[in-house]
Formats: sequence, C-alpha cells, structure tokens
Amino acid sequence: MAATFGTEPPLILTLGEPAGVGPEIIARAWSATAAEAPFAVIGDARLLASQGVPVVEIGAPSDAPSVFGRGLPVLHHPAPAPVEPGRPDPRNAPVVADWIERAVALVLAGEGSAVVTAPIAKAPLYAAGFRFPGHTEFIAELTADAPYAGTRGPVMMLTARDLRACLVTIHVALDQVPELITAERVSRTARVVHESLKRDFGIARPRLALAALNPHAGEGGALGLQERTILTPAAEALRAEGIDITDPRPADTMFHDEVRATYDAAICLYHDQALIPVKTLDFWGGVNATLGLPILRTSPDHGTGFDIAGKGVARADSLIAAIRLAATMAAARAAG
Repeated sequence: MAATFGTEPPLILTLGEPAGVGPEIIARAWSATAAEAPFAVIGDARLLASQGVPVVEIGAPSDAPSVFGRGLPVLHHPAPAPVEPGRPDPRNAPVVADWIERAVALVLAGEGSAVVTAPIAKAPLYAAGFRFPGHTEFIAELTADAPYAGTRGPVMMLTARDLRACLVTIHVALDQVPELITAERVSRTARVVHESLKRDFGIARPRLALAALNPHAGEGGALGLQERTILTPAAEALRAEGIDITDPRPADTMFHDEVRATYDAAICLYHDQALIPVKTLDFWGGVNATLGLPILRTSPDHGTGFDIAGKGVARADSLIAAIRLAATMAAARAAG
C-alpha cells in the first residue's frame, strides 16, 4: 500500500546516540525525503546544524510540515556534554533515553504519526542505569498503559525488498532457542503479525510462512522433534482461528525469489534465521519495525557506527527506508 506523504501529523525522529552516525544520516535523510514524508527530529539542534543542512527549531511537531521544505525541523533538546564523533559520553546517556520517551509521548498524544529511531549505544545507557535490552523493550514499556485493540507485542519485523521476516526470539544465545520455542510464543507472534499486516500494511488476507527450527523441518523426527510436537500443532491451531499460515518449512528453501512471492511475512524462530536473508537481499536498506504496539515504530537496521562517525561516509539508505516504511504504515493505519 502506497503511503500518503505530506499529511499531518508528521513522523517523529529521535537523534539516537549523538556520537554515532545518527546526526549525519538524519541530515542526509532530510535532503533525500524533502518532497516526501515530513518529520520532526527530537535532539540537539546545534549538533544537527553542524552537519551542513539548514535547521529550523520548532515549538511543536505540527510546525514541521510548513518548514520542512526549507530546513530540518528540530524540537531542540540539547545534549548536556560535548559530543565527539566516535566517542560516546555517558553523561549524554540520560538525554538519549529522554528523546525516545518524548517521541513516544508525542505519538501517543496524536501529535506524531510514528516514531523513527536512530541507533543507540547500549553500553553508555547501561552505565547510566538504563534497564532495558534496547529500543523495542523500552518502547513497549512506555506504551504499556495505552489502550490497544489487538494482540500486543512487541514483535520485531525486519524488512528488505519484498521480504518481511518476523522474529519469535531475538537476542538470545542459540543454545537457548529450542527451550524458548513454545506453541504459545509462536502463536502470539503469528497473531501479532497477522493483525499488523491487515492494519498497518493494508493486506486484507495475510499469508504467513512458518520456518522450521531443525534442518529439513526435522526430517520426520530424525533431526529433531520440535516440528512435530510444537510447530505443526501450533500452525494447525492458528489455521483453526482463521490465520493463513503454513506448516513449518525448511528455512533453507524459504527465502528465494519464487517462494517469497507466496507469502506476505515469514515467521522466523531466531535471530540469524531472519537477519541473514534480510541482509543478503538488501544489506544497506533493511529496516527494523516493531509490531503489536499502540504506536508505530521503525528504525534503520544497523548500529551507531562509531568507527565511521564524523567521517562523512555513513550511508543513510536504511534510515531513509525506515522513514518511508513508517509513513506507509501510518497511512495504512489511518485509512483503516
């Protein structure tokens, strides 16, 4: 479903780790999307102005569309400590979390249509007392009390070209995955994805493909029993609910061009099962979207890039794709 660009409320971008590539890719994204989806940035206006683009400080997100064509609209919230590219300062960690919290509050209040987050650095946040594994869990906590008519996530979806890969488990050690693959966890993930494809992507009858855990989908039990004892029964129960989902398929045959055309999203069981095909299809333009929350959130599928920050070589492809996907999802949710 195509996005309706240029409509209000605007997207809300967070600056992310100020010593990373966030400021420069946001500046490049503004230049690349000036005729598309207007957004406002929450962060340090001085730091963004140093990236060589015109910056306009605004008082509210509603001011962003009118100024977007002539400057990058910024809700100025300064970093307390000096910023040196490539060298994160723990003194700035609390404001990084504040930027996220403020963005979520604005979208919950209807002043923004979606949150797009630039990358954050976990170590300085943890040193400052941040108690969440990352953006996804923090935003889930911030929206926990907001009403939501659907199966609640969060579920991580990675997109690249025509692939939507959704994760049952995320950042866990591989030897922990089998015990975490339960019928309840797989079923909840599938329900969140099914509902989001209808609500946020405008797909009337979503088709889901379920990845197997073991090689050859267990080879009839010879290579593992999870397909027989957990995954197939879960798929059968989901189909009884009216969700179009396959039985578990061997993951090594799920992601080539012809097969991707047969489904709208893949339910993947662990991190690399989803991330390898996503990064192979579009290494620079992959997007991370969070499904099953009262707000929409997307993010570039890469980190802070401390090794290249400030050198002028960071690519904004993934952030630009995240902005466009957020606008598309917001338009679909508004139309529904």
